[in-house]
Amino acid sequence: MKALRKMAASMLAAAGVLAAATVLADQPPPASAPESGNWQKHQYSFQYMGFTSTYSCDGLADQLKRLLLAAGARPDVKSAPGACASQFGRPDKFARADLTFFTLAPAGAEEPPVAGAWRPVAITPRSPRELGIGDCELVEQFKSSVLPMFTTRHVDDHTTCIPHQFAGSTIDLKFESFVAAKPTPRFSPPKVSAATVK
Repeated sequence: MKALRKMAASMLAAAGVLAAATVLADQPPPASAPESGNWQKHQYSFQYMGFTSTYSCDGLADQLKRLLLAAGARPDVKSAPGACASQFGRPDKFARADLTFFTLAPAGAEEPPVAGAWRPVAITPRSPRELGIGDCELVEQFKSSVLPMFTTRHVDDHTTCIPHQFAGSTIDLKFESFVAAKPTPRFSPPKVSAATVK
């Protein structure tokens, strides 16, 4: 009888250890310690080189701004239409946009540091919301020419673009980006109350 009781107690103890281990395994890993960074300024003239979709210069500038913000650029991104032959709002085969933006890099000694953290980023159709499968080649070009200006890790790119057709193309770019731990507020000019005329 005592032997049966000992066996039952051992089995209960083993089950408790197994349950505790399962709970621990389901918990997310602890966050990494905060890191310091410095803002790095970038200026880049982006010329779209895709075959499938055509952008107006202002439309290209808007879409690039969305991608820059999604990738972790500081909120004061400037993305302006470049020198284009077509008028505002009209597609241009050689659409261009001029970019000015800041990204966070590991801290150096030249400036006061900024608290940084690693943030997961997923660029897929509808992420950012305005991104569609027609932007496939734009994402490819953004990844090769602009993303290297960011501090990233664990880049996992399964984007596939088939020229001259949307069928079979897919946007699937994931990575971790080094960004400011606290959002940098955008500058807002002080509000001026309108005078009441009597």
